[in-house]
Amino acid sequence: METGSQAHTTNPDRNPNPNNPNNRNPSPNRSSTILGSSPLWPTIDGPLGLSEEASVSYARSFYSFGFAMLPWLWALNCFYFWPVLRHSRSFPRIRRYVVRSAVGFGVFTAILATWALTFAIGGKSLFGPVWDQLVLYNLADRLGLTGWS
Repeated sequence: METGSQAHTTNPDRNPNPNNPNNRNPSPNRSSTILGSSPLWPTIDGPLGLSEEASVSYARSFYSFGFAMLPWLWALNCFYFWPVLRHSRSFPRIRRYVVRSAVGFGVFTAILATWALTFAIGGKSLFGPVWDQLVLYNLADRLGLTGWS
């Protein structure tokens, strides 16, 4: 009888079901998990990538050249330095360029999408007679370059 009652008592030190979500480790080692760790390298290619000093130079260059009508470099900056963008406390010297590149690319994408949708949806009904001067598909006809006249 005593054996049966002991089987029903729970021992707080023993973990009978390791898959039970209520059985949590009171002091988990956060450094061993992927989500809790900070990146060791600032680039997506890990140890094969750039050093931190070279990364600052590249991130600054991508950010600066993005203003020279090359905003796709901002997207490249965000992709290449994804570990820096993902972890808020890692590599603060690089992070400011990468976050600014992300904001710049977001603004550029919003403006480009708005412009494209305005012309695609609105078209001639939105712009009226000015539409013929805005579109470029009849540019060769206007300049007499087709030779079909």
